[in-house]
Amino acid sequence: MTQSFEEFTPEQEALLGRFVTNTKSSIFALYNLPEVVKGALFSRYSRSTLGLRSLLLREFLLNQEESGLTDMQGGVSETFMKDQLLAIKKAQSFYDRILDGYGDDSIGELGGAHLAIENVSMIAAKAIEDCRIGGSPLEKSTRYIYFDQKIQGEYLFHREAVLMTSAWKSLYVNTCNMLFDTYSRLIPPLTTYMTNRYPKEPEVSTNAYTAAVRAKVLDCVRGLLPASTLTNIGLFGNGRFYEGLLHKMQVQNLAELREIGRLSYDELSKVIPSFVRRADSHHKTHVQYAQFQEAMRSELKTLAATVPQEHKTTPSTSSVRLITSDPDAVLKVAAALLYSETDVGMSDLLEYCRTMDHEEVAKILDAAAVYRETRRDKSPRALENAVFTFEVITDFGAYRDLQRHRTLTQERQLLTCNLGYYVPKELSESGVEKEYRTAMEAAKVAFDTISRELPEEAQYLVPMAYNIRWYFTINLRSLQWLLELRSQSAGHISYRLVAQQMARSVIDAFPQFERFLRFVDYDGHDIGRLDQEIRAEQKKMAST
Repeated sequence: MTQSFEEFTPEQEALLGRFVTNTKSSIFALYNLPEVVKGALFSRYSRSTLGLRSLLLREFLLNQEESGLTDMQGGVSETFMKDQLLAIKKAQSFYDRILDGYGDDSIGELGGAHLAIENVSMIAAKAIEDCRIGGSPLEKSTRYIYFDQKIQGEYLFHREAVLMTSAWKSLYVNTCNMLFDTYSRLIPPLTTYMTNRYPKEPEVSTNAYTAAVRAKVLDCVRGLLPASTLTNIGLFGNGRFYEGLLHKMQVQNLAELREIGRLSYDELSKVIPSFVRRADSHHKTHVQYAQFQEAMRSELKTLAATVPQEHKTTPSTSSVRLITSDPDAVLKVAAALLYSETDVGMSDLLEYCRTMDHEEVAKILDAAAVYRETRRDKSPRALENAVFTFEVITDFGAYRDLQRHRTLTQERQLLTCNLGYYVPKELSESGVEKEYRTAMEAAKVAFDTISRELPEEAQYLVPMAYNIRWYFTINLRSLQWLLELRSQSAGHISYRLVAQQMARSVIDAFPQFERFLRFVDYDGHDIGRLDQEIRAEQKKMAST
């Protein structure tokens, strides 16, 4: 994982070295680039098969007239770079005095960095994206990019160190290869089926139609990709975020995660050293953190072993359950909506709302709901006083998309092949379902064999279509954004269904909150990505 798959000429390495902290490793940071260029790079990253450095070369450094980086190469001289390093050292001395003298952790939020983390597994991507506050990740998309490419004759999946030195090495590698082979074989017949099932309308551009069909096909076959599949992540975060991320990654059980933590620390130390220094594996802060984590996990593992298993259920289909909510949620939201417009205390407002009838409470709620014209009109903070906890069983692919939302508390159980798997209806209609199921069952046999001895490492083998159990706790304001976004027609059907079920669960429990979920899309859409691709094509044409 440490070595990049990309190769550059000595001249290209010299040029790239002015803008990236490392030209060979799969993890590196950006510097000496305008913020808008870094943002543009990351926006292209998720839809490209290229690494970030190749994108930087092709679309910016070697295309300066179009990119607006004219004279960038000449402007970043050796003298300039030495001055930059000197400035970083001076700033480091200042920040170190502040952090040591005052312990003001918020100082770490005043600086940040762009970090590229390439060729890591989807398991690792989820661990990185689980650190939500202060960081913004972009991950390589499974619906715009084909994942069946090979480098030096090998599919791109993580060769986990423990598995590759175990008795299960051949079983692991052969099973992953089988899954990628099946993924690749199913793409042509599914593409033919989709174009016949959804023929192009004359008024639709070829580019938009082709992109929509590709997304539909790849949405169907992505479930075959094992969790070991290599992906790229573009990450922007402040110093406080990165310190927390590095602490977390370096104490994980999986070797890949620890290595990502170590390499990320090395690269971030070149651009924001003061902000991440306490995440050095030898620093007393990190040592104390590691000791705490080890002791806590050991104790919890012992206690978890006492949990009775007689009522354990093993569902084979996805499900959404509203586990907990506050009976006073509606009144708390109503009182909070009035709060800033009065000089009355919250407890008194809450008691006042208890005296109201349903129609009077409804008027307060309507005041915050009826004037929303689109889902982008965000509701006031008062909605954050209603909190819900859901338990969701859905395929790992849907989890990958839903887990990334910032303001929620979520944790998952180990990824296994024990909870059934998702089968897109198009596979049955196109006649390839049997081959899909054969691959899924073969993966389960291999997983069952390996997981008896290596339960965490066996996760790498699990195809994305297999279900995972997880919970999350979220307030109504954040839930509104999540449900109205993830239910839209452009989204993948599996997480659209989860969003729709969650919305119905909330409305069943609190009908008064339906007014805040007006833009949840409950409809089914045959080729839902098409409208968005048409709009994107129209915007592109209008700008040329």
